[in-house]
Amino acid sequence: QVQLVESGGGLVQAGGSLRLSCVASGLTWSIGVMGWYRQVPGQRRELVATITREGIIELSHSAKGRFTISRDNAKNTVTLQMNNLTVEDTARYYCHAGRPGPLSADFWGQGTEVTVSS
Repeated sequence: QVQLVESGGGLVQAGGSLRLSCVASGLTWSIGVMGWYRQVPGQRRELVATITREGIIELSHSAKGRFTISRDNAKNTVTLQMNNLTVEDTARYYCHAGRPGPLSADFWGQGTEVTVSS
């Protein structure tokens, strides 16, 4: 299996920046896409940004122009740099890793809280 551990959440004022990091361990060779999702209580978990092993990136509409995702395959890490944060970015952010193929699976971290104050 794959284990994911996030770090870097916290409290920041609107307009500020945060950097989230996620480290994968276990069967990391099997991971395809990695990324970040977020969830507000009572709402569905939504995609923020994903990046494939080859570096192909997908960003949500709200993330474009403000967030940057990067990945280090050798270190099994994925990082989300979030700039110009707004109160609407307040959520619990989850690291995700997907294993493709016939034994496809989704792996999730425990999440890290991001709170943006006005």
